[in-house]
Amino acid sequence: MLSGRRYRLELTDEQSKQCQEFGDICRAVWNTGLEQRREYRRRGAWMNYVPQTAELAEAKREHPWLKAAPAQVLQQTLRDLDRACNAHGTFGVRWRSKARWSPSFRFPVGNLITVERLGRKWARAKLPKLGWVRFRWSRPLGGEIRSATVGRKGSQWFVSFLVAEGCETPRTHAMPDTAVGIDRGVTVAAVTSDGTFHDRQFIAPHETARYRRLQQKLIRQKKGSANRRKTIAAIGRITGRVTDRRTDFCAYTANRIAARNALVTLEDLRTRNMTASASGTLDQPGRNVRQKAGLNRAILDKGWHKLELALRSAARHTGSRILLVNPAYTSQTCNRCGHVDAKSRKSQAVFECTACGHRDHADVNAAKNQRDAGLAFPACGDLGISRSTKQEPVSRATGRNP
Repeated sequence: MLSGRRYRLELTDEQSKQCQEFGDICRAVWNTGLEQRREYRRRGAWMNYVPQTAELAEAKREHPWLKAAPAQVLQQTLRDLDRACNAHGTFGVRWRSKARWSPSFRFPVGNLITVERLGRKWARAKLPKLGWVRFRWSRPLGGEIRSATVGRKGSQWFVSFLVAEGCETPRTHAMPDTAVGIDRGVTVAAVTSDGTFHDRQFIAPHETARYRRLQQKLIRQKKGSANRRKTIAAIGRITGRVTDRRTDFCAYTANRIAARNALVTLEDLRTRNMTASASGTLDQPGRNVRQKAGLNRAILDKGWHKLELALRSAARHTGSRILLVNPAYTSQTCNRCGHVDAKSRKSQAVFECTACGHRDHADVNAAKNQRDAGLAFPACGDLGISRSTKQEPVSRATGRNP
């Protein structure tokens, strides 16, 4: 099993400049390779990793500044570009902007990386052309190093080691008969079918006020000025803390849910499509743009997709199964009698069935419906999206076939 280990680097001024230079070279190689691929596609031809790697060796003779970065790092950049183009299409891959892309580069050969423990809190790693770099020893590596990625977040550099732990995913969960459904929302981040509410405030009120003041200040500043760079750095420190809190919340919640449940069901939500802008075009302007923008911010703030990724990562260590079910009508269906009516959803938090009078928290009721849909998968052979034709319908009231 492969896992990541991330540590904070303590670089010297010279090493920090080297890392920035490596990142800039990798960005140039990425953008040049992407432009070459797009130009070939316009002509009806193809370009892939192998010829681009050969041309990279020739480019080093013409442009000596490319030799400053390790060869394996540049080759890995082209390999990542090739993988991205195969997954998203040549014209679907984004450029690496100097202003918006955080510098990062990867050393793909693990046997060239050496790690030594210096004490209780510090260690050092030997990386090609960087030499020995110190980092904060916050947790053991726990396996053999396969690769190392150096990246910058804000003003701080980090190193992430990909390690082989030497273990496999358990075949069965410690509690094989347990199951839970999770309903994700904008008011509460995650509500489980057992009635537990998982939520956290990721940004404090004073940070929100300061963030707005910095944004207003940023608009009035001249582009490219030193003061503007300071303001952008201050904004990045706030957003960085918010991102860290959201990541910690998702990992904490996912680990506990996966450890206690063998089956975890989620709504099959397309977060990227749901948070798309509603501004429209000049010919067809969008409708309710401001309301849609507020909803998009609320969805992204709760970290729906990040929670799903954290659950899948935690399930590798516990043996849990993560199932996605059809979200249609889960918030309008009574979990007790199965009656579907939009009027049963009285408000965001109140659910009262118009047929049997069953009352419950709306999010808990939806989570129970998702759990039941997931439980139908092992017996029916489907993903709980619809009732399988292999099994006769079962009455919710009696629990027997009609």
